[in-house]
Amino acid sequence: MKAVKASDLRQQTAEELRTREREIADQLFALRLAKSTGQLDNPSRISGLRREMAKVLTVLAEQRRKA
Repeated sequence: MKAVKASDLRQQTAEELRTREREIADQLFALRLAKSTGQLDNPSRISGLRREMAKVLTVLAEQRRKA
């Protein structure tokens, strides 16, 4: 899994970031479900996705403050 840079996220529109936020939330849900059933192969993906979600939310907040 490749790390997402905040500088790359800052180049996206707010709508693209909201879409990415929803995608990450869906992925996190699926991973937590897999973890609870014992089918999760790579538990570090959860923390990686949580970090990516934090970056997306941070950039969204920056854009809101700037506007």
